[in-house]
Amino acid sequence: MSNREAADAVDEAGDLVAVCGLPGVGKTTVAERVADHVDGRVLRTDVIRKELFPAPAYSDAETEAVYGELIERARDHVADGESVVLDATFADERYRTAVREMAAHAAAGFDVVKVECDESVVKRRIERRDGVSDADFRIHLRFKKLFDAVDDADVVVDNSGERTGTFAQVDEAFR
Repeated sequence: MSNREAADAVDEAGDLVAVCGLPGVGKTTVAERVADHVDGRVLRTDVIRKELFPAPAYSDAETEAVYGELIERARDHVADGESVVLDATFADERYRTAVREMAAHAAAGFDVVKVECDESVVKRRIERRDGVSDADFRIHLRFKKLFDAVDDADVVVDNSGERTGTFAQVDEAFR
């Protein structure tokens, strides 16, 4: 493929947005709202993990496979002209780097959205949630200790308040 053909392929590609943050901060809520703005599909590591590992052990090898699959699926979709929003903790900087590098070659545009939330709110929400994620408050606290700082976020959303406030922040960033 020539340089011009490669440039044309990226011009026809979809946008990619990576939504990251600790377990329980509201990444899925934010990712779904972002997807509405970019007319994209949401790919969640929680869902991919259960597809690949019906009884997940949450080992390092599993996590590596899940992020590999996430990035591969995202690449395929953006190459087909679809916009994609990734919903994942991206706690390890190397996964954010890998998706950023892939986006540089395959996506029309790329943004990192970091979701934050007051810990007391996270605890209350985790206790009430029912869904795909297996992360409880203990997992949130463990990830907090291990989480590599997100210094390259294009957008930071504080999800500590009401949903309308969270949506307003996303709407402002993605209008």
